[in-house]
Amino acid sequence: MKRIILIAMLVAVITTQSAATVNNQTNDNNMEQLELTNQWDKVFPQSDRVYHTKVTFINRYGITLAADMYIPKNAEGKLAAIAVSGPFGAVKEQVSGLYAQTMAERGFITLAFDPSYTGESGGKPRYVASPDINTEDFSAAVDFLTTLHNVDIERIGIIGICGWGGLAINAAAMDTRIKASVASTLYDMSRVIANGYSDSMDADARYELRVQLNTQRTIDARSGTYALAGGVVNPMPDDAPWFMKEYHNYYKTMRGYHERSLNSNNGWHLTSSLFFINMPQLSYAGEIRNAVLVVHGEKAHSRYLGEDAFKMLRGDNKELIIIPGASHVDLYDRTDIIPFDKLESFFEMYLK
Repeated sequence: MKRIILIAMLVAVITTQSAATVNNQTNDNNMEQLELTNQWDKVFPQSDRVYHTKVTFINRYGITLAADMYIPKNAEGKLAAIAVSGPFGAVKEQVSGLYAQTMAERGFITLAFDPSYTGESGGKPRYVASPDINTEDFSAAVDFLTTLHNVDIERIGIIGICGWGGLAINAAAMDTRIKASVASTLYDMSRVIANGYSDSMDADARYELRVQLNTQRTIDARSGTYALAGGVVNPMPDDAPWFMKEYHNYYKTMRGYHERSLNSNNGWHLTSSLFFINMPQLSYAGEIRNAVLVVHGEKAHSRYLGEDAFKMLRGDNKELIIIPGASHVDLYDRTDIIPFDKLESFFEMYLK
């Protein structure tokens, strides 16, 4: 009983400390106040093995980010911590939250956050994606974790899922405080947007795409609004590629639908693609000295992106694992397939 009371007090202290830090930053920088839901509105069940609390923090672009923090109930002393985000167009109530809660059950303090301009996080105009700002979001999460008294600041890692897998590697190349990184079912969004799936676009096609997107910018400027690209198509055409049907089966059904998810609803700004076309993410992946684990599905349409990203990495602390029989979306929520045992041992090895 005494131990339970002490842990409850610890959670209260963390929550109070986080609120104080955020309030000070908010007052100093005139940041927006976020409206955070108090109810459990995740697409996965709440664990009774961890404490959960909402927190907010500020990135270097002045955007206030919202996150769910998960703390193991058997926490003692300073712990290793992991920041989690993804997939691209998802919210923390979906895949990243499931990863974060599961890793907290395994002894880590975890932080699943909504990227800038999305979900419960701040930033206007809404629904903008940027390889620069979204990489900074990871570093801002690390900033926040370093302020917590029960986090060992030398033992911080990150997990990026889908499009945030590529961003996680980009963040690891920039931020040397990140001691271990996992990229699960990785997408390199810069490459896919600039080159198309399986590198099917040439320079002429890419130029035409730029023309279309910049024409849309003119329309947006004149109308004072921002056209959205649309989320996952619904209803899904019968002749759609099988991987698009997989996305539909997650984002548009009870399995994964969430009211704040861009993929479940109206999608990103159409013109956000311009940023990714012009700014490759993985230019310095080969200079990452800390540990990286790339996880992909054997049958994933995106597998080539993970394998090619892994080829850029150098050193004997990098590892690629291919999950037999798994597709891209299987690694979103199939807890019987996601290799959490491997993730746990990886972080235990490199966050020690």
